[in-house]
Amino acid sequence: MINRLLFVSVMSFFAVAGFAQTVKIAPNEKTYTRVKPISGYKKTFKVRRPIATAANALLSRRITAAIDPVKVLGINLQEELTENQWLSEADYQEVFNQDGILTMMLWMEGSAAYTDGVTKYVVIDIAKGRRVAPLDVFVDTKSLIAAIKKKQDAEVAKSVAEIKKNPEWAADDDPKALFEYTDFTDKDLTNFAVDMAGVAFFYDYGFPNVVKALEPDGELRFSWAEIRPFINHDGLLGRLAR
Repeated sequence: MINRLLFVSVMSFFAVAGFAQTVKIAPNEKTYTRVKPISGYKKTFKVRRPIATAANALLSRRITAAIDPVKVLGINLQEELTENQWLSEADYQEVFNQDGILTMMLWMEGSAAYTDGVTKYVVIDIAKGRRVAPLDVFVDTKSLIAAIKKKQDAEVAKSVAEIKKNPEWAADDDPKALFEYTDFTDKDLTNFAVDMAGVAFFYDYGFPNVVKALEPDGELRFSWAEIRPFINHDGLLGRLAR
């Protein structure tokens, strides 16, 4: 009887663990109406939230809260309905969902004098139902930041060369000035994504709107082989970095 109970317990554990490797994401879209829109196209805005269904109700609630675009992007719904009236939509995309890891891309778009947007990434530990912080999964972050900066320097050099070739760019202006305040720091480590190819970090160069089209995408990507020395092999990403 004891052996049979042990067998059932072990099988139940693996069944739950297997289910916890992925999570189901379903959309929940809501349209908000501004009572006093400042113009016709500002009358409404949409928010599409990802709703998670995980191994149990508690995990489902935790993951849903952790990937809520309103929370992640810092949207103040009350102000958007009354004062700000910048937002036009907030949405998401599922980037990676396996091996106990969920990566979500969340973004919002809006307009004031210009149309603009913000994109952020979150990585979730499905088994725990919480967002992963850099220190949970990376080691030697000082060296990691140096490696990221090396990739960023290459992206900046390529971008400067391309801008110089742009016929609309004034020949007397040095495009390097656009990168005067470029500095990848430990705060930028939080905006990262995980997928089968490896890990990508993202940087917003903050170009002025008039030259926004010239801004590099800021995706600083590492293959699993490249990122392996900086992975905490006892952490969530250890299983993918072997």
